[in-house]
Amino acid sequence: MLLRAEVTEVAGVPVVALSGRVDLATLPALSSALSRAVVAHPARVVAVDLDAVEALDDSGLGVLLGAAGRARANAGDVVVICTNAALLARFAQTGLDRAIAIGSNVAAVT
Repeated sequence: MLLRAEVTEVAGVPVVALSGRVDLATLPALSSALSRAVVAHPARVVAVDLDAVEALDDSGLGVLLGAAGRARANAGDVVVICTNAALLARFAQTGLDRAIAIGSNVAAVT
């Protein structure tokens, strides 16, 4: 399945809403979408909505961390919106939840 990325704005926060699978085959699409959003919104928080993501492998976690680093270098940040119990457990297991703010909606992470 392909990865789809749609950029919207919720309560003044740019949101990259993803759907599909994040794996080696879809990494270029994920990286491109996050890079475009971070560059287009310097010094702002960019939220990544993962609620419609079916699977997220380790390489996808790395792309999220890289995007957060680029945003922070420009006085911004990347936060994650996620309510999927399996993904939340994975974030806790890998420590992503200590590196990137994760919440159930935009208001919870901004």
